[in-house]
Amino acid sequence: MRAIALIAAILFALASPAAAADMTAAQEVIRAQEQAFGRDDAAAAYSYAAPAIRQIFPQPEIFMSMVQQSYAPVYRHRSFEFGATHSEGDWIAQRVHIVDANGEAWEALYTLERQADGSLKITGCSLLKAGQAV
Repeated sequence: MRAIALIAAILFALASPAAAADMTAAQEVIRAQEQAFGRDDAAAAYSYAAPAIRQIFPQPEIFMSMVQQSYAPVYRHRSFEFGATHSEGDWIAQRVHIVDANGEAWEALYTLERQADGSLKITGCSLLKAGQAV
């Protein structure tokens, strides 16, 4: 039994750096898009969107308009702090705690997927007011 626990701990330790690196990379992508929104840089913000998002919103300006209208707390906020991260295969889910420009708290759940070129792209963002039931 101790041997199994030891083997599991070793495997977890070996797997953790890759998972930690993926989680850090996901946060870097989300942060870069968040900063692009702050600069009103539609092209840069759009560059972090996954191909499926780009099919729905075929131009950076259309994408930016959607974010401004439907994701105002993501677009403009007082604070933007990373929460829990979950990684499984090529998918990563990242929680973000947001306080919007009016001081209201929100929870965002970003999903990202590793692309064929190795990059991570944002596949979606679900946004709920903090404390709201799903």
